Amino acid sequence: MPHRIRRYVPSESLIFGGVYGSVLACALAAALDEQSGAPDPGYDALWVLLTALASAAAHGYARAIAQPPPEGGKGMAAIAVRSVLAEWALPTAAMPTVLMLLAAYAGWWPEATAATASLAFNTLALFCWGLWAARTIGHRSWPAACRVGGVDMAIGLFIATVNALIK
Repeated sequence: MPHRIRRYVPSESLIFGGVYGSVLACALAAALDEQSGAPDPGYDALWVLLTALASAAAHGYARAIAQPPPEGGKGMAAIAVRSVLAEWALPTAAMPTVLMLLAAYAGWWPEATAATASLAFNTLALFCWGLWAARTIGHRSWPAACRVGGVDMAIGLFIATVNALIK
């Protein structure tokens, strides 16, 4: 009897961090090119990175303090640090936006192009996160997984649409 290959099942934190990080990066990229003054993609890249890191830290810390304290109340700091570090997927998902902005800082393209490319990339990434989650966690059929990915992608499309309407 042949051995079955075990399918990798991503953790909830990985899926959450990927989707949340992509939505956050998408929203931040949409807000970037509407500034007063000269564009500064280096500053904007740093701002996106720090916002993603702060969001991950806030989520990890909130998760830690929402749990009952350990017996005797000791070790809560270590639990909080581990919980914050477990949110690594959120800032990682924002890195393509940071890299696109750094490419604009290097003069490879205008910041507005980097912001538009980031919106498109993150919208596609949201579809992929939803598809991957549905196929690996839910073991859903391809059509059902595509619907889940489509719903995730709709978040990115909503951000891009609102961004276009506001500007």
